[in-house]
Amino acid sequence: MTFALPGFDIDKFIRDTLAEDLGEGIEGGGRDVTSESVIPADARFSGVMDSREGVVIAGLPLAEAFFRHLDAQVSIETLVSDGDAVAAGSDLMKLEGNARALLTAERSALNIVQHLSGIATMARDYVAAMRVGSEECTLLDTRKTLPGLRVLEKYATRMGGAQNHRMGLWDAAMIKDNHVAVAGSVGEAVRRALEAGVKPIICEVDRLDQIEPALEAGAHHLLLDNMAPETLREAVRMVDGRAATEASGGINLETIASKAASGVDYCSVGRLTQSAPAADIGLDFTPL
Repeated sequence: MTFALPGFDIDKFIRDTLAEDLGEGIEGGGRDVTSESVIPADARFSGVMDSREGVVIAGLPLAEAFFRHLDAQVSIETLVSDGDAVAAGSDLMKLEGNARALLTAERSALNIVQHLSGIATMARDYVAAMRVGSEECTLLDTRKTLPGLRVLEKYATRMGGAQNHRMGLWDAAMIKDNHVAVAGSVGEAVRRALEAGVKPIICEVDRLDQIEPALEAGAHHLLLDNMAPETLREAVRMVDGRAATEASGGINLETIASKAASGVDYCSVGRLTQSAPAADIGLDFTPL
């Protein structure tokens, strides 16, 4: 199994997650007391992970890594791939191995697949709703991610058909109202970022009269914040292709089509990672 994402150490993630569940470093911790006391050391299980609802799958390589970390000899057959849309009742993975190891890894494996698949599924739903308004508009995620899970959550949005916005504070400037307040104006804030050699420069504007100063100062991308569809249309007309345009704020499944229809290049949605419900995915074992 190969699963590599820039900036993500899968081995450390697996170790740290299991260590948290096992209570490593805590007095009396470091073991699964239930499995050790109830399950014979040489007992074996077979299991099937399945989806109880229609979802987009994300995280199966991570689930496999959890099981392999505790049972190097486990037999795993992955039946679908990350990014696949599956129907309710679909089998996702079959496995066979040491019963204690599989039970100890079960919760961590399910947690990550449920969480990431929930994000991927919500992204898919938003893309579908957005397409009603525009076939050209692209869905973006945001930095509203759980601490420590950003790389994985942004991976999940891609599995659902979204595109990643900036990954963090380092790979693009995003000038927002508080930056403008200190700099004195939109134009001055953009000018300072440009003089510092930062690229790209994303500038938030919440009024039409801020557009021209931002563009004249050198902004590459305008985040059009909390604008109604008709205002977005006027903003796109004013920009006239001189910078990328992004609708942000007040976007949900009911409003995204009208926002996208305004002609913006992007719609960004924080709830993809902030509020996506976990997918209903389970794992049932049978003693061998």
